[in-house]
Amino acid sequence: MNTVVQSPTKTVLIGPDQPFVIIGERINPTGRKKLEAEMLAGDFSRVLRDAQAQIATGAHILDINAGVTSVNPQETEPEIMVQCVELVQSVTDVPLCIDSSVVPALIAGLKAAKGRPIVNSVTGEEERLEAILPVVAEYNVPVIGICNDESGISYDPKVRLAVAKKIAERAERYGVPRADLLLDPLAMPVGAVNTAGIDLFTLVRMIREELGCNTVCGASNISFGLPNRHLIDSVFVPMAIAAGMTCAITNPLEKSIRQAIYAADVLMGHDESCMRYLAAMREAEAGARANGAASPAGDERRAAREARRAARSSRQAEG
Repeated sequence: MNTVVQSPTKTVLIGPDQPFVIIGERINPTGRKKLEAEMLAGDFSRVLRDAQAQIATGAHILDINAGVTSVNPQETEPEIMVQCVELVQSVTDVPLCIDSSVVPALIAGLKAAKGRPIVNSVTGEEERLEAILPVVAEYNVPVIGICNDESGISYDPKVRLAVAKKIAERAERYGVPRADLLLDPLAMPVGAVNTAGIDLFTLVRMIREELGCNTVCGASNISFGLPNRHLIDSVFVPMAIAAGMTCAITNPLEKSIRQAIYAADVLMGHDESCMRYLAAMREAEAGARANGAASPAGDERRAAREARRAARSSRQAEG
């Protein structure tokens, strides 16, 4: 079952038999005070740079979050969301993910977005279900369902699965099919919750088997508070892919994460003849040569040549 996300000219399919989909996370002022200040001042140059950089490094969809928290978001966020959506659409044709906890901002973003974007997000809380699902049904778009409710985030995967079932059943009542529901099992910080990784992998499998829905998560949450976060993230994402996760909101600018996804797609049989992987490796090697750096493939070839020369020298000496 594929989730269809579209811009006017591009279609992205999210599904268990499709290559893993990267949703670029960078257009988000959370924790980025400089970006928030620029947005509030009407300066969207950094948004533009982030959009272009993420597309250049492989993002298939761009998440747009205009959540400025230093002012009243109900008043300011809808206008900023529209400005961000229109700007991003002026420089790229990839589909979008409209990301907000403010319903008027979601609606404003959906009105400005062209194609079939994702709504990010709804939870299992009654108030959120009743506020978001009618909007999703009206605009006929996919939605991310986050597996927490009024009781918070449970450490028990079975409780989170129950929330996922509630969201799926309620969505269907509003006419939102399961193909249009991306369930987020919630990546908890593994530095604080020792079982966070294995719990998420377990939930991904259960959601696939019991609900048939595609899954997504904010991948960088898993490494929060730990050193060398990109290492954790670049191992976590392929493990989530092996468990059945179909897309993630992550940072495509991080080479280790991006290359790990390409490699995982090869091993999962989602990259016919390894074409995407080979293209990515050629691009990386070309970039390394342009920067005057040695590429791993180049190092291997040089080592092989040295070994052949040494072997010839040894034979000549023996002769």
